[in-house]
Amino acid sequence: MTAVLYRRERELLNYVIQFQEQHGYSPILREMADAMNRNSVSTIHALIRSLVDKGYIQKVEGNSRTLKILKRDNIGILLGATPKAIGPTMTLPLMGYIAAGKPLEPYTDPEATFAVASDMISGKKTSYVLQVKGSSMIEDGILDGDFVVIEKTETAKNGDIVVALVDDSLATLKKYYKEGDRVILKPANSQMDPIYPNELRIQGIVVSLVRRFGMY
Repeated sequence: MTAVLYRRERELLNYVIQFQEQHGYSPILREMADAMNRNSVSTIHALIRSLVDKGYIQKVEGNSRTLKILKRDNIGILLGATPKAIGPTMTLPLMGYIAAGKPLEPYTDPEATFAVASDMISGKKTSYVLQVKGSSMIEDGILDGDFVVIEKTETAKNGDIVVALVDDSLATLKKYYKEGDRVILKPANSQMDPIYPNELRIQGIVVSLVRRFGMY
């Protein structure tokens, strides 16, 4: 029977698989910590030990760049992919909905996944997918029902399209700008007003978009 993976274990395992597919070798502990926005590698040590104990990976002694992925077929099923999908495509967590109109609290389903082309992400950060609700980003070509690929980060540059947690309660998809000490979240829709948050936490940056025709 396949051992259950918790969210952080799934996230790390998915990142290692993504990194290996893009680079041909494993990330080092510091790269894993950076990808998961962790300052210390001690958390990564603990997650790797758990993945080893559960039989998903095997450490190769004497080589910090080698983590052997075990149970690859089971991992493909667990993460929502078929064995044939592991290669030019990879499976990312589908974390729920993100509003492109009014802020909307997203749902979180740890079992939901979404297959994307491997060249859609850099492999330097943990990635996930959100489905767009609303029309505030239509002038940047992001339509209601589209899927956006997000790389996790806590910082952004002016003009980046970000997933932002506004006033510690609601998540939204907007363009990020900082003017002096003030942050502005701007829609890409001339009929809508910008958001001026009192508090803001950036949760990721949009790096790719997927549109499935004929779904709706």
